[in-house]
Amino acid sequence: MELHLVQVIAIYALPVIFAITLHEAAHGYVAKYFGDMTAHMEGRVSLNPLRHIDPFGTVALPLILLGLSKLIGGGIIFGWAKPVPVNFANLRHPKRDMLWVAAAGPLSNFAMALGWGLVLKVGLSMPGSTFALPFALMGAAGVFFNIIIMVLNLVPLPPLDGGRILVSLLPHRLAWRVARIEPYGFFILILLLVTGVLGTLLWPAIGVLMALVAELFGLPVSDLFRLTSIL
Repeated sequence: MELHLVQVIAIYALPVIFAITLHEAAHGYVAKYFGDMTAHMEGRVSLNPLRHIDPFGTVALPLILLGLSKLIGGGIIFGWAKPVPVNFANLRHPKRDMLWVAAAGPLSNFAMALGWGLVLKVGLSMPGSTFALPFALMGAAGVFFNIIIMVLNLVPLPPLDGGRILVSLLPHRLAWRVARIEPYGFFILILLLVTGVLGTLLWPAIGVLMALVAELFGLPVSDLFRLTSIL
């Protein structure tokens, strides 16, 4: 079975929008909890996707990568929303609380992967129904994309969430040195992507987490990978 690009876009639309925007909202909510009201005052502690969508990172880039993946038969699809503003100096314990603010995004993606896993299970449990295949495909897309966003953001490279978590955990002297990489982090990430190193590093973790989600819902791992391969 092969889907047209328009069909694939329709299946991925909701998972991509919610994966990226709820990731940012989670950062804002946890920052507010630990004392920084910056995101709250700018209206970014919200579940409204329109407050978080970045025209390029949320819409254009995922579409470009999706189109390329259909042409070359695979690849990592990712994107981003407008970063939630966080003033770490306003946190009650800046270095310690930075860990929780940074971790909130990837954890929200894992939670959403579980939610889409439930959608996938529902789709697979009603064979013959008109909605079975769309549910199953959208559920698989949601699991797949959220795990990619989770794993990508946990790469220990500032300004990614993994980099901020690393800065929070390291002793002050080492943390300062790692934090100085932040202005160059995006360029390093693009270099790793175009050279194929990023995919080599991330695919094992992505595969393990997808298998974990399948196991939690009692689904055959082969079904999850088969559905994502259709996409």
